[in-house]
Amino acid sequence: MSSNIAELEKRRAAARMGGGQKRIDAQHAKGRLTARERLEILLDEGSFEELDMYVEHNCVDFGMQDTKFMGDGVVTGSGTINGRLVFVFSQDFTVFGGSLSERHAQKICKVMDNAMKVGAPVIGLNDSGGARIQEGVASLGGYAEVFQRNVLASGVVPQISLIMGPCAGGAVYSPAMTDFIFMVKDSSYMFVTGPDVVKTVTNEVVTQEELGGAITHTTKSGVADVAFENDIEALLAARDFFDFLPENNRMPVPERPTADPWDRQEDSLDTLIPANANQPYDMHEVIRKTLDEGDFFEIQPAHAGNIIVGFGRIEGRTIGVVANQPMVLAGCLDIAASKKAGRFVRFCDAFDIPIITFVDVPGFLPGVSQEHNGIIKNGAKLLFAYAEATVPKITVITRKAYGGAYDVMASKHLRGDLNYAWPTAEIAVMGAKGAVEIIFRSDIGDPEKIAERTKEYEDRFANPFVAASKGFIDEVIMPHSTRRRIALGLRKLRNKSLENPWKKHDNIPL
Repeated sequence: MSSNIAELEKRRAAARMGGGQKRIDAQHAKGRLTARERLEILLDEGSFEELDMYVEHNCVDFGMQDTKFMGDGVVTGSGTINGRLVFVFSQDFTVFGGSLSERHAQKICKVMDNAMKVGAPVIGLNDSGGARIQEGVASLGGYAEVFQRNVLASGVVPQISLIMGPCAGGAVYSPAMTDFIFMVKDSSYMFVTGPDVVKTVTNEVVTQEELGGAITHTTKSGVADVAFENDIEALLAARDFFDFLPENNRMPVPERPTADPWDRQEDSLDTLIPANANQPYDMHEVIRKTLDEGDFFEIQPAHAGNIIVGFGRIEGRTIGVVANQPMVLAGCLDIAASKKAGRFVRFCDAFDIPIITFVDVPGFLPGVSQEHNGIIKNGAKLLFAYAEATVPKITVITRKAYGGAYDVMASKHLRGDLNYAWPTAEIAVMGAKGAVEIIFRSDIGDPEKIAERTKEYEDRFANPFVAASKGFIDEVIMPHSTRRRIALGLRKLRNKSLENPWKKHDNIPL
């Protein structure tokens, strides 16, 4: 008995050392934490319960049988974040560069299976060089097993990926299928093939950072959601973010006590919209002044800035926000914005998170590049997402809602539950100038007539009342009462029940 206890302590100590002190020091020298240090920051103190600490790889090729580390390069188990259960895995770069073996994959799969069984979120801390080459196809099989679980868990439990080091080859596809990806600047990378392979195949010379760094993926590609300065900042942000999410798709959104009155008036919103219709304003101001304590966790803030998405709370309950941003591209919808918002709306719908939409959109972005790259199909993604969503949907039109973009942005016609407009709202097929030049084409040579017709069109359509007279707008509200109206609306819609026709799954235009 006592010898077993001594052996237990010895093995535990060995497992905690990962790849050994030398490799731990090398990890620290790069400004990165070890797998276990990361879990200590992410989880509540003393809550982590480890599984499979003593697992070792089963490879006998290339002398691997002589090099074994307990845990095999990944720390797995469960813990709590602010008292709520979460399953975690944290790859250990000090053991074979965090590479994935058959046993390593089995450990991750076990955690994900457990999470699915009990309905708890999964957070993966990724720091891996990819498949363990010495194991060949066994490691590839391991990846596919993980992928399969990512797919089955999608829309059932929230999945969050933190990229905390290199993530290459097969290692990138598992995070890509999770709901949210956080990266660390200057120390985390995601690419299917690294710079050396790129140079060999295409002759392009590119750095790791340019090819797949945090800035690249949070600005250009949109693969990742947010980039953070270091490991600690990323892990603390993940804790905050976790508080917005329900445990699974059958649980209600979490509630947090708030001292912010539900009927707080925000008089400054009455003067926010500029008198000149071509002048922008910051939609962030509307969002923050509407939400509890102005607390807004923005998703993909550096990508497709013409649309804003993220989470906040009203009366302490999580809501998702989608809003056009007039400061960028005048708030037009383009390919990147449609994909960004479409995916966000689908996440909210999957986890029963109400969606609040703030609309100021002059239309879809024109241009050859947009058409050739498929704005039609990509724009349809957002339209599709809003139309299929059965969660409570409240829409506030602040200024422009023109053309097809009016339809797409959670209009009454796409089963919007409550559609409000500010007095400054303009709901029309297009702007007055463009409309007049089409309707009164014969008068184009006469500036006075055109100006007269334009004013006539503006007086007739540059307001919310035509749409309201048809029942497309439920109420024209004062900007200062926006928070109160949304809070009351959410109370009314709490027991909303709406089902789409039975289908195996839909066929969203990908």
